[in-house]
Amino acid sequence: MKMKQKKELTDFLKNEGALKSAGVIAAFEAVDRRDFVPEEMKNAAYFDEPLPIGFGQTISQPSTVAFMLEHLGAQEGDIIFDVGSGSGWQATLLAHLAGAAGKVYTAEILPELCEFSGENIKKYPALAGRIVSECGDASLGVADLAQQESIDKIIAAASLDEVPAAWRAQLKVGGKMIYPGRDSLIEETKINGNEFKKIEYPGFVFVPFVKG
Repeated sequence: MKMKQKKELTDFLKNEGALKSAGVIAAFEAVDRRDFVPEEMKNAAYFDEPLPIGFGQTISQPSTVAFMLEHLGAQEGDIIFDVGSGSGWQATLLAHLAGAAGKVYTAEILPELCEFSGENIKKYPALAGRIVSECGDASLGVADLAQQESIDKIIAAASLDEVPAAWRAQLKVGGKMIYPGRDSLIEETKINGNEFKKIEYPGFVFVPFVKG
């Protein structure tokens, strides 16, 4: 599906049922995907397809990002961990959802993409102030997590063979994470310290997770 304008993409995603909630719709309307793709890909920014951002990585398909955000259910005031910041688009969408009282930690292991995402996030100063960017191995969890903080939501956009133990430890009871596992998206809710409720949504393909 090819689009020429941001509104056309948003309307398409709403008509397809990918965008449903007022909060996620507002985030898509406020944060322009075109600001997060390389210069040579600007004309394809509103296509509903993944696009290369260099170094073997992609900016995810808009309908997939919408699906994940809808199922993540981020609320105002949430502390969120965005795994693999890539282009910075998803972190900025999450900052809109988290609101002024929320915080988004985002980590990227590839130095070039850490710099790329950081520059893109700066295009949205009001939202950038809610984002803490880390350049490093996301499998270790949030390195700069403040004392007494725990994470409400975790979202990853790269395929995992196994969820890192640090993510499970830092996620608060009642918190939720959504991540790709092979050919599915997995949604997990933390019931207690050792127990998680899992739901699987098949039919998704992502680049593999990179760790140190």
